[in-house]
Amino acid sequence: MTELPSDPISWAALALAAALVGFSKTGINGTASLSILLFATMLPAKESTGALLPVLILGDLFAIRFYSRHVEWRILGRLAPWVVVGVAGGAAALWFADDATMRVLIGSILLAMLALQVWSRLRPKFGKGPAEPKPPTGLARKSAAAGAGIAAGAATMTANAAGPVMVLYLMLSGFPKLRFLGTMAWFFFAVNLFKVPISVGLGLITWHTLLMALLLVPAVAVGALAGRAVVHRVDQRQFEIATLVLSGAGAALLIV
Repeated sequence: MTELPSDPISWAALALAAALVGFSKTGINGTASLSILLFATMLPAKESTGALLPVLILGDLFAIRFYSRHVEWRILGRLAPWVVVGVAGGAAALWFADDATMRVLIGSILLAMLALQVWSRLRPKFGKGPAEPKPPTGLARKSAAAGAGIAAGAATMTANAAGPVMVLYLMLSGFPKLRFLGTMAWFFFAVNLFKVPISVGLGLITWHTLLMALLLVPAVAVGALAGRAVVHRVDQRQFEIATLVLSGAGAALLIV
């Protein structure tokens, strides 16, 4: 069972993580990886996935409030069955894995997702693809939806780390910024709600984790408002590069 932290340093770290959740939901998505790392550091790695889930749902609600009109429902319908498959596989991994294994698994997933993000940015520079990838069509579109859905479902169930998968998939689909944010908001709200009964059944969500999420609401709100305020003003490319570096270092520490 996940107990509430008793020291101020742990609470400060969790509050920062909650603020980064809010910021990632309404602003720059890459900051969510830091939240995962902070929760996995302050709490047992396996239980941290359940403790973070209610906080993520709070962030989803803020994002829906700000961007709900810009959702692309066709994309969500295309992904839905494959996400279920991925979540089922992730739940099986959580059932059989111990805490040490989960730390390595979470770190490995984050490193893999971060590597995909870095490659997507470097690919045009090496002549491996166009600077503006064309959205997939036909069989390629169906295959992309299947791969993204399964990967997102497995990553979100085991490590709450589906963000990079969805970022790459929606960017490949050529979404403008507001439609991107709105679709991400509804996707993660639906997926995170779907994960709740599974996490309860696995013993990852308890009254303690719900109370923790309630206490962190102000931090989520501050982060969400900040994300909305800066999303159109910050140099997103430089900010994401810094986030990738920090997330990669943290993920490596989890594995070690």
